[in-house]
Amino acid sequence: MSNSDYLLKATIKKVTEKLNEILVEKIEEATNIAQVAPEILKKEFDNLRESIIEEASRMEEAENIQENEPTNTYQNAKIKTALNEIENINKQIDLFNETINKQIK
Repeated sequence: MSNSDYLLKATIKKVTEKLNEILVEKIEEATNIAQVAPEILKKEFDNLRESIIEEASRMEEAENIQENEPTNTYQNAKIKTALNEIENINKQIDLFNETINKQIK
């Protein structure tokens, strides 16, 4: 056998050994992750469930507070008036923008 044959065989042998070593490491890592993953998922699910329960409680409390507050029709009327005025102003702005755009063209 020539030197180049030995070099080729040695290269193949060392590359194969290195690939096997990497493969074994990655399999061990995957095994560790697979063992830890259910714990992580359980913790995340528990945190999500707690957050959902807290949000539902907060929403329920907010609704109860709203239901228990006396409705102020005067205040509601003022809000409706203000919203109508805002809507009218927005319409005027739209008309103004259309006029300007026509003049630019």
